[in-house]
Amino acid sequence: MIQRIQTLYLLLAALVSGGLIFVFHLWITEEGVKIFAPDNLLFLSLFLGSTVVSLVSIFMYTNRKLQFVLGRLNIILNFILLGFFVYQSLNVSGETAVSEKGIGMFLPVVSIVLLALANKAIKKDEDLVKSVDRLR
Repeated sequence: MIQRIQTLYLLLAALVSGGLIFVFHLWITEEGVKIFAPDNLLFLSLFLGSTVVSLVSIFMYTNRKLQFVLGRLNIILNFILLGFFVYQSLNVSGETAVSEKGIGMFLPVVSIVLLALANKAIKKDEDLVKSVDRLR
């Protein structure tokens, strides 16, 4: 069952959370320094945690309920990460520390969308298996 569509969604979410954080910057300071996620230990750990949960969820295809729960846990983890980004960008009055927001701040949103699509496909598979079990 690794060839299912939810595997593709989970793999894309893992690539967004684990790979694109090294490509896209989170913000640019007043001095013109680009801040990436690996520069901050909290952001790096949350992104890599999301990547690990996505990869573990891919190989839980035999237990769809656990796969669904891991997907929801990963969505919550990405919402926490997004909350930290919003707090970081709005906390400083007058934007003295964060002068320009980068595309990296929106990576959790992309990941949340991909994880929601994966959970929708997992639920669809679970409903299909339940309907076939009723016919037996």
